[in-house]
Amino acid sequence: MRLDDFDPNALNIEDQRGSGGGFRMGGGGGKIGCGTLVIALIAAVVFGVDPVQMLGGLQQIQQAGPEVAGPAQGGATISESCTVDAMSRETCNALSSLNKTWQPIFAAAGEEFAPPKLVFYSQSGDSGCGAAQSAMGPFYCPSDNGIYIDTDFYREMEQKLGAGGDFARAYVIAHEYGHHIQTITGIAAQIRSAQERNPQAANRLQVRMELQADCYAGVWAAKNADRIEPGDMEEGLNAAHSIGDDTLMKNAGRRPVEAAFTHGTSEQRMTWLKRGLESASENACDTFADLR
Repeated sequence: MRLDDFDPNALNIEDQRGSGGGFRMGGGGGKIGCGTLVIALIAAVVFGVDPVQMLGGLQQIQQAGPEVAGPAQGGATISESCTVDAMSRETCNALSSLNKTWQPIFAAAGEEFAPPKLVFYSQSGDSGCGAAQSAMGPFYCPSDNGIYIDTDFYREMEQKLGAGGDFARAYVIAHEYGHHIQTITGIAAQIRSAQERNPQAANRLQVRMELQADCYAGVWAAKNADRIEPGDMEEGLNAAHSIGDDTLMKNAGRRPVEAAFTHGTSEQRMTWLKRGLESASENACDTFADLR
């Protein structure tokens, strides 16, 4: 996908790489924020982590106060943080494109828009939702409106999940950005409230959240169709298939159990990504329509 170079004056970037990271666990009761992309099976397949242990650790990540992360660590400028390597530049270019795509949509609806921040970290770091660890993969934290990424995940995604290509990587960021859209529109809060009222439906509602984020990722790509290159759509759909709950469970040597799904099957993820790609409309991404 051919994306314009980022404008450092238009991005909110925090760089925790080389800062020593650290683990700050949130206090009080709670649950994982519904914007979190990570599921334990990704860690199991990609990093060889015991998914049961990973789930236990993830359940400790809490909804913390509003903004806990400070400015870029180590005095690095945004330009420096975004040009550490090719993956960093690519990620910043994608973030820039996402900002420029979603802001006009909100403006047309007469709604205020606040872009998310992008946080680079390596191995471990801090987020408003608690500890950030490489084994968790990319995730969105609604408490500080941050998209957290250790770019080494992209290499693992290609080498161990067979989901390579620049569009596949852009899809990951666009999906997390979709969770930001859900947060600032209030969808995430509504679903979190519904999950608390009906814990037995929590996973089913979570799946719908994730599928909507997939659809939003497709909408972003469709609105930038002039930047799409041959093979891009195939890369995105392949990535969506590779991180479906059923596929991840099978690859981890486990029988797919629908009750444990949190992100949707491979078929569902491809279907909703494709819906966004084909419609180019956020209105086509209502995964909760049949519940109203």
